[in-house]
Amino acid sequence: MLLLKDLDLEGKTVFLRVDFNVFLDEEGQICDDTRIRAALPTLNYLLEQKTKVVMASHLGRPKGQFNSKLSMKPVAQRLVELITEDVILAPDVIGKDVDTLKENLRVRQVLFLENLRFYEGENNNDPEFAQNLAEGIDYFVNDAFGACHRVHASIVGIPLYVKKSAAGLLVTEELEYLNFALYSPQKPYTAIVGGAKVSDKIPILENLLNKSDNILIGGAMAYTFFAALGYDVGRSLVEEDKKDLALKILNKAKDNNTNFQLPLDHIVATEIAPGKETKTVDDFPIPSDMMGLDIGPKTIQAYGAVIAQAKTIMWNGPMGVFEIEEFSQGTMKIAEAVADSSALSIIGGGDLVAAVTEAGVSDRISHISTGGGASLEYIANETLPGLEALSENNNDND
Repeated sequence: MLLLKDLDLEGKTVFLRVDFNVFLDEEGQICDDTRIRAALPTLNYLLEQKTKVVMASHLGRPKGQFNSKLSMKPVAQRLVELITEDVILAPDVIGKDVDTLKENLRVRQVLFLENLRFYEGENNNDPEFAQNLAEGIDYFVNDAFGACHRVHASIVGIPLYVKKSAAGLLVTEELEYLNFALYSPQKPYTAIVGGAKVSDKIPILENLLNKSDNILIGGAMAYTFFAALGYDVGRSLVEEDKKDLALKILNKAKDNNTNFQLPLDHIVATEIAPGKETKTVDDFPIPSDMMGLDIGPKTIQAYGAVIAQAKTIMWNGPMGVFEIEEFSQGTMKIAEAVADSSALSIIGGGDLVAAVTEAGVSDRISHISTGGGASLEYIANETLPGLEALSENNNDND
């Protein structure tokens, strides 16, 4: 796989795929520009190398239809505020008008395309759509780590129609951290795995069982494990069809001598709603009208002790329904414990980005991934479609 520094860039027209899938409020204002800022080192490098940059991202799920509420306009405006170079917002993604803008693009100018997902060809990886995107392009640079697990035209299609393709600086940094955790972690290596469903995390757990010393489980997924062990978990979320698999994971952890910990106590309530009365339960059965919605203080203390001894930490998935204050303490306290540790710490994107930011510890985490789904899939499979496309489709002729 080529890296940005491997390309002879001066005078070239570069298609830069970024992940600017930011959250917009009801007024169409950007709530968090972290993903935009994360791509600036690659963009600035390209401009310093005297390139012409055609930049593109997806935003939301317009389902192949033009949707003015999901226009890239506010994103482009934010980009203008962050860089000094000229940014032109294209009226479309492909077509004659866009091709003309590409032809007239000057060195150190940025042409920002409209939302890629306004076209069904993006999600369908339509070869014709990919070829149209590649019209007038010399090189393709993928800096959209958060979309590298997608088999989409702007991720895996474009490399087929350009001279060379390379990974951007953000993608390179993401891989450096994830590869460290996968292949050369300092021991003890502790994985913290949360979230709602075991089914979402099965491949990750299976891979981590072969690599980590400790696995700490939180979130609703814990109750599938408890149910598989025969405990009465009240109204807690249980994936009945995954109980056998949960037992297999527990048995494999035992066989591997992996310290696989489930919560010792639980914050329970009758509903997932703010203001509901909560109860701390440290034994089974959980009351029949209640559900586990966060880890309790004993679990926080026990997990914190393991985290304090770790040299490498990989965390993916919250410990509870952290968006609601009554069920947020588990995630917040674990975030503080991870930040306080001397370990190299990697947080796998998704909801946890918001959680560690809210906890005020994001600056004390070694690496926060910009791609939740992509980091999950990479940990599970040790590759991604977008990375394979960069490796497979490079033309030797410049």
